[in-house]
Amino acid sequence: MGGEQVSEYMKGLGNQARAASRVIARASTAVKNQALLATAEAIEAATAELEAANTLDLEAGRANGLDAAMLDRLALTPERLQGMIEGLRQVAALPDPVGAIRDMKFLPSGIQVGRMRVPLGVIGIIYESRPNVTVEAASLCLKAGNACILRGGSESIHSNQAIAACLRRGLAAAGLPDQVVQVVETTDRAAVGALITMPEYVDVIVPRGGKGLIERISREARVPVIKHLDGICHVYVDDRADLDKAEAICFNAKTHRYGVCNAMETLLVHEAVAAEFLPRMALRYAQKDVELRGCPATCALLPQAIAASEQDWSTEYLAPILSIRVVADMDAAIEHINRFSSQHTDAMVSEDYTRARRFLAEVDSSSVMINASTRFADGFEYGLGAEIGISTDKIHARGPVGLEGLTSEKYVVFGDGHIRQ
Repeated sequence: MGGEQVSEYMKGLGNQARAASRVIARASTAVKNQALLATAEAIEAATAELEAANTLDLEAGRANGLDAAMLDRLALTPERLQGMIEGLRQVAALPDPVGAIRDMKFLPSGIQVGRMRVPLGVIGIIYESRPNVTVEAASLCLKAGNACILRGGSESIHSNQAIAACLRRGLAAAGLPDQVVQVVETTDRAAVGALITMPEYVDVIVPRGGKGLIERISREARVPVIKHLDGICHVYVDDRADLDKAEAICFNAKTHRYGVCNAMETLLVHEAVAAEFLPRMALRYAQKDVELRGCPATCALLPQAIAASEQDWSTEYLAPILSIRVVADMDAAIEHINRFSSQHTDAMVSEDYTRARRFLAEVDSSSVMINASTRFADGFEYGLGAEIGISTDKIHARGPVGLEGLTSEKYVVFGDGHIRQ
């Protein structure tokens, strides 16, 4: 497919999505839920086909030299397939935000003014590797009354097309047009360029993938973008921390999964507890072969640690590598976080309530946690259902973006023949 053909193909998808957005915007909650539940049944029935398609992608990925983290993201394990099914059912069970009116009040003129939640319209989603994103994105867009155009990575083309077939079955079962959810069929990179420059068809772009992809989209898009660039997440262990809690949290935050944006990449430890705490953590990390890169104080305590470079503090490893810095106090920890954090997720372990309140107020990230693993920064864990992504922007949506983040508000006014005097 040549460049001109790709452009025409994408305009066709956009035109169809715009028409479908009007249908899904007025669909009842019951109809949307029916489509979600029917899609869950379709995926359950098509497990063998989905696994076969995913095997083709994994084999091609290995042949093309994809690294372990990318292959992990690409794999549709039985657990992830079940997670997709559960995610659809959970989204179906969530309250429908569309049409909800809040803050309705009478004004002195006699009119009533309030705010009503409405769909965004057409959402373009660009992502890499993870084929389960296809279901997560489609389910949230659909429930929030939006049409969507999904462009997965070329490495997951077989998996995504197999999932798209299940989505079409679910939409058909509810009497909704196929075009409510469209999965781009071409792997040509020109499709991304077209999708992000069609404001007449697309209202919002959500990129999910590597920093390079998101930077490109942010630079070239002609429609609003909901995004985060990377996940440089910190855990700060205070001198008033329960070190048993801290050990469990720091081990989970780093080793639960490596190739995810909410994994801890830097551990900050108060100097008063470093001599006791860091050797404990080093033993735990050794069980998982985690490479430790530390500041001079860390290297003095841990002979196995290698010296961290300045670049390490601003690196998202997505791998079994951890940067460690010993800090003088909480002020130094907050200063480090606000300098190097990507404003994704940062956590503090402390039993001091006053310090915890300060940390919550002064760390400028989309999720800030006390005595909990950064791995909880996730729409499913926050009770939002399957999320469409994490936003580190400060306008419209911030943090995990669920149903509400895929809607907007408009003012509604009720009068009874009122005129302005």
